[in-house]
Parts: sequence; structure tokens; C-alpha cells
Amino acid sequence: MSKVYSLKTIQKIPISLDAAWDFFSSPANLKDITPPDMGFNIISQHHGEKMYPGQVIEYTVKPLLGIPLYWMTEITHVQDKQYFIDEQRFGPYSLWHHQHHFKAVDGGVEMTDIVHYKLPLWFLGDIANSAFVKKQLNGIFDYRFKKVEVLFGKMPS
Repeated sequence: MSKVYSLKTIQKIPISLDAAWDFFSSPANLKDITPPDMGFNIISQHHGEKMYPGQVIEYTVKPLLGIPLYWMTEITHVQDKQYFIDEQRFGPYSLWHHQHHFKAVDGGVEMTDIVHYKLPLWFLGDIANSAFVKKQLNGIFDYRFKKVEVLFGKMPS
């Protein structure tokens, strides 16, 4: 059986908690902070501008060799202006649990992403994680970090 892996990122941006929540809790903005080479495209109807528990979002992504994959996530938990959680219902992982936390801090907002994921195919999933999945996920979150800085600015050191 393959392992459960985790990834955690923390980013501070100089905007209000309301502005951060409004941007990151809108599914329509996800494409703006996803690397273009991922071929990310939302294919489901949004059913409103804000996320809500039970909301299902369908995507296509092209994570490997430009081959499109179908991915369905459900927003399982939402605590207004604090956190939301998305979980994969169908897609490339055997487990995908992504927590998005928001906290007001001096001068802006601290955002924390925590992802737990597991790949299918037992030990082959572990090999794939070591060979390219972990690197690709880190690359996606690095891109997102830089893009968010471009959109909202950087917190002073």
C-alpha cells in the first residue's frame, strides 16, 4: 500500500481578510493561480460565486504529457473567513484532502495550505511520487505563491 504524503505552504499577503477570502473562495479564480501548462479548466457550472459545503467542482487538467484528466472535487467544509476544505471525489489520486486556512495578521493575511494525498497502485504510486508527483505539486504551489505576490503584493519583511 502506498504512503499518504503531505505538503504545507504558508504565505502572507498585504490585503484584508475579507479580500483574501473573497478571492480564494471563488472557484472562478483558481485558474488564475494555476500554472498555464497544467491546462486547468473548470467544466462544471459554479452554482454561485462562493464556495459552500457540498459544492462539486469538475475540472480537466493536463499534468503529464499534455494528456487531459478528469478531476472532481467536493467542498466538504467551509467556515467563513477561516477555512475551507476540498476533497477529490474522482481523479488521479486515491486520496486528496486540501485545507485552505486564512488568518488576519498585522498588515494582512496569513494563508496556510495543507494537502494530504495518496497515489494509487501501491508501491508504484510511491515510485511515481518520488520520480515526479512531489516535484510537480511543489512546482504548482511555488507558481501559486509567486502569482499571488504579483496579484496582491508582498508583505514587508
